[in-house]
Amino acid sequence: MKLWRLTREPFLALDGAGPHKFGGRYSSPGRPVVNLASEAGLAVLVALRYALAEPDEFAADYLLGWTEIDAVAERVPDALSAEGKIAHVDAWLASRRSLLAAVSSAVLPEADIVLMNPLHPDAAGVAPLTVRPFRFADCLHRPPMIDSYR
Repeated sequence: MKLWRLTREPFLALDGAGPHKFGGRYSSPGRPVVNLASEAGLAVLVALRYALAEPDEFAADYLLGWTEIDAVAERVPDALSAEGKIAHVDAWLASRRSLLAAVSSAVLPEADIVLMNPLHPDAAGVAPLTVRPFRFADCLHRPPMIDSYR
C-alpha cells in the first residue's frame, strides 16, 4: 500500500517522535506513532489544517513523501468517540499486534489516516520516504476569476 506524508524536512523520520512528545489526534502523549495518509491530497489537507500562516509565509522546506508498505491496516471503528479512538489506538500501539491501523479521516472521511507503530518489529523494514519539494504557495494562489464568484 502506498502511503503519503507531507512534512517539513527536519521531521522526515518515521519514528513517531512528534506524537510521542505531544500526543496526536488519535494517540496520547508518550506513545510514538507515525501518521500517514492513504492519499496524497489528504496529506496536503491535513498539513494545511494545522497551518498557522498564509501560503506565502509557509516554510520552504516542506516535502511530500510516500513509502510502500506491504501490510494490511487494522481498522479503528468509526463509531467510537474521539476519546474512544484514542483509547483504542493507545491499546493497539501497546499491543504491537499489527504494523498499521486505519482511521477514517476527520478532514476527508472518504480517505484514511494510516497509523504506523514504529515499535512493531516490521517497522524496521519500512523504506524511508521518497520525497519531492512541496510549496503551498504554488497550489493555493487565488485564481483571477475568483471575483466573479462573489
